Amino acid sequence: MASESKNAPTPTMSRRTVLGTGIVAASLPLTAGAAAASAPQSDVRTVGSSGKKEPAIDIVIPLYDGYEPLDVVGPYEVLSYIPGATVRFVGAEKGPVKDALGSLPTYAPASYSEVKHCDVLLIPGGRSFRTMVADADFLAWVHRIHGQTRFTTSVCTGAIVLGAAGLLKGLTATTHWAGAEELTSYGAVYTPQRMVLQGKFITAAGVSSGIDMSLTLAALLTDELTAQAIQLWIEYDPQPPFDSGSLAKASDAVKKRALELRKPNK
Repeated sequence: MASESKNAPTPTMSRRTVLGTGIVAASLPLTAGAAAASAPQSDVRTVGSSGKKEPAIDIVIPLYDGYEPLDVVGPYEVLSYIPGATVRFVGAEKGPVKDALGSLPTYAPASYSEVKHCDVLLIPGGRSFRTMVADADFLAWVHRIHGQTRFTTSVCTGAIVLGAAGLLKGLTATTHWAGAEELTSYGAVYTPQRMVLQGKFITAAGVSSGIDMSLTLAALLTDELTAQAIQLWIEYDPQPPFDSGSLAKASDAVKKRALELRKPNK
């Protein structure tokens, strides 16, 4: 951004504010005490310096101990820029939730049982999915909330949770390649695609694919111009140094090493 621009950011402006085109949303830092606990107070909110009114979009991400960090942080980064959006983290109970890698605890300011409805439900994966699948009350909540969402989404093994909730029977869906067999055990039709949009379901493959899913969701909730602007702002232009990012491309040696590098019980 040119320094002479009248819209240039000042040191006190947030990164969402500097998106003068209106790509601004309520912030929800991943730190204790800073996360917004309550549901949006209005169906319409003012977004950006222009004072434009945007429909409120309530996005809920439930967390259990062992969640995969990028499953959560990638979508959070993208979806928080959607005009009018609020991203909320909830847990089995209020308090800190441990991530799968051990060094990024996230504070959940409310329990999932306090959420009665939302526009978007996003289920992340990681080691946490096994606890989610074993929690009958949580699965019942997922099924109930899904009935009122505009979109129900998952990243990585979060799709297995949707399957366990009885939501993917007969539907095509994707998940992390290591969870393909388990996903199909719940009646879903697994595909190795990076992302699958079917009805109001959007499932994403492993970990980083949650960013792709979230940009697609941003376009569906707003428009392609806004989604592309978000992509530009976060400078998401993947150019990986290696071409081994999918099971179809990786050599047997790479697959073996990937399995060796997994965290215990992940």
